[in-house]
Amino acid sequence: MSRTPYPIRVFGDPVLKQTAKEVTELDGKLARFVDTMVDTMYDAAGVGLAAPQVGVQKRMFTYDVGEGPQVLINPQVAEATGEWEYEEGCLSIPGFHFKIVRPKVITMTGLDLDGHEVVVEGDELLGRVFLHELDHLDGVLMLDRLDPDERKRALRELRDVDLERLGLERLDDARDL
Repeated sequence: MSRTPYPIRVFGDPVLKQTAKEVTELDGKLARFVDTMVDTMYDAAGVGLAAPQVGVQKRMFTYDVGEGPQVLINPQVAEATGEWEYEEGCLSIPGFHFKIVRPKVITMTGLDLDGHEVVVEGDELLGRVFLHELDHLDGVLMLDRLDPDERKRALRELRDVDLERLGLERLDDARDL
């Protein structure tokens, strides 16, 4: 049964900068929420989706890097090793990709939907998904991982895209007239 996907919150929405709260109740309502999050993730062609990205302040995320949909509730990093630079994208900052350095191998702990503790390890892409989604739970966007100059450039590009969408130009362009 296909569910109507949630709208994905995008850059500028204050919910994306807030720290999510621990999940305390594992019940049928949460399971239905997870099912709809998975549908939303697939609908947006994403490999991960954190609850705050759909406006829900719960410490959980869904992911699928080709092995079927999974959920991790109240996740924590148990171990991180190595280093890997990769061009990263985000459903909440559509159309933008940035090279970001993160650990190469990640071991996470958390809960599954039945409340059982799980330990999962991911290297390269899966490890990156874990850390990217965990960042969302902490109110951190990939823009916050950029060096200051690159971040300024990225924010300028994002502002220009928003203005273009509205059919406007940047004010400093108008000053040159």
